[in-house]
Amino acid sequence: MSAVLLPESDSDVALLTSSPSDYMSPSQLAFFRRRLLAERDALLQSAHDTTQHLHEFERTPDPSDRASLEEDHSLELRVRDRERKHLHTIDEALARIDDGSYGWCEFTGEPIGLARLLARPTATLSVEAQELHEKRRRMRGR
Repeated sequence: MSAVLLPESDSDVALLTSSPSDYMSPSQLAFFRRRLLAERDALLQSAHDTTQHLHEFERTPDPSDRASLEEDHSLELRVRDRERKHLHTIDEALARIDDGSYGWCEFTGEPIGLARLLARPTATLSVEAQELHEKRRRMRGR
């Protein structure tokens, strides 16, 4: 079952209604580059905010309050670690834009599709190839 993706903005609508012959045209690549760079900047800002927040660690004599603060910090650091890994996938997507392979499925060579790239700009597989990949992973128990 596939989800219906709703466009977030007028530029998303324009992208989705563009001609199939415009797939991964310079303007579309520039659109995705801007989107990826904005996402990258937001993640870097979150990392900076976390660093600032951790430097403002409040000392408290109550052991349960201290444990709660430490748990909050631990959760925040786990989120930032996932974001750090996502930064790597964003950098890889930007490299694919530069080398001309962005938007094309690594497995089949077919277009990934604009709707999928709008939902997940770092996607490297088409929906069908991703489903096959996940099915194979489940069969191997990973």
